[in-house]
Amino acid sequence: MTVGHKEKATLEALIIGTSDGAARLREMIRRVARSNASVMLCGPSGSGKELVARAIHDEGVRAGKAFSAINCGAIPGELIESELFGHEKGSFTGAHARRVGHFEASEGGTIFLDEIGDMRFDMQVKLLRVLEDRTIVRVGSSEVRPIDVRVISATHQDLGAAIAEGKFREDLFFRLGVVVLQVPSLASRAEDIPALIRHFQCKMPADAKCRFDAEAIAMLMQHSWPGNVRELRNFVERASVLHGGETLDAHDVAMLLNPTAGLAQRPAAPAKDAAVQARAEDRPSVVPAAAPLAKTPAPGRPIDLKREIETIELEQIHVALDLADGIISEAARLLTLKRTTLIEKMRKYGVHQQAA
Repeated sequence: MTVGHKEKATLEALIIGTSDGAARLREMIRRVARSNASVMLCGPSGSGKELVARAIHDEGVRAGKAFSAINCGAIPGELIESELFGHEKGSFTGAHARRVGHFEASEGGTIFLDEIGDMRFDMQVKLLRVLEDRTIVRVGSSEVRPIDVRVISATHQDLGAAIAEGKFREDLFFRLGVVVLQVPSLASRAEDIPALIRHFQCKMPADAKCRFDAEAIAMLMQHSWPGNVRELRNFVERASVLHGGETLDAHDVAMLLNPTAGLAQRPAAPAKDAAVQARAEDRPSVVPAAAPLAKTPAPGRPIDLKREIETIELEQIHVALDLADGIISEAARLLTLKRTTLIEKMRKYGVHQQAA
């Protein structure tokens, strides 16, 4: 996506938190923003690498120019050359008009190549040539076009291992990683979680915001956050949908962090007699002992089956999106749904697609 620069946000507004990790990251961003050197961002999925790339752009001399973000792993292999470098009309089947690629569209600005480790080997060769010559050639053309673009790339993969296995070019790594910047995991800066929650809630209506008691905050800060900041953002959205306006305790947080455990513990119906209850208690639990039990309906209270089903569906959509790093096609595969069906369900529940 290519966007023009409208209003420069402060670095503190982009990189939230007062932890040592957040402070070091902001200091490194300020340092690398002073130059036009290529930057490689390394860090786990969901840690905010695109946000860091945007911050580097905004802090540098190219801030008034375009910023383009491309996920190399999400573009089909046969289309990535056209996406990056453009194509001429008729250069291949479906090329009904001339297209300007992201490198040309980002002239004078910054291009962010996310998940660079997923790029095909033959495209790595072409990208290396572009970085060395500072020129591009559109697909189907012989005209060499000069470009002036700063390149920031990112990966969650171990590129050292990929290079050793012959899957990634070492010369391209050195060209992309003139500066290598490590983006910290959320678990390594857990003290920033309350500030991040406030940030994610700031644009929510008052009745959608959740409050968290001291034990709930402590549990959030002890969580491992395998999905990092993206997982926390989804957690805050899930909490607002299911518990807007409420004050949540540790039990509520445990259920929101692990909704599938809550579903496994939820009883299908009240036991009819003591013998049935005893047999149920004798069964081994499918949830780890540390997981709190799900809340049960009061005796005689009607169950809104439609609402229950919708709640389960929404929880599973959030879980799948977390596991798929926000990639809708992968989340649809995990849910055994068509991509279009998942998109319709996301619209139904007001779930927004998350960036990588």
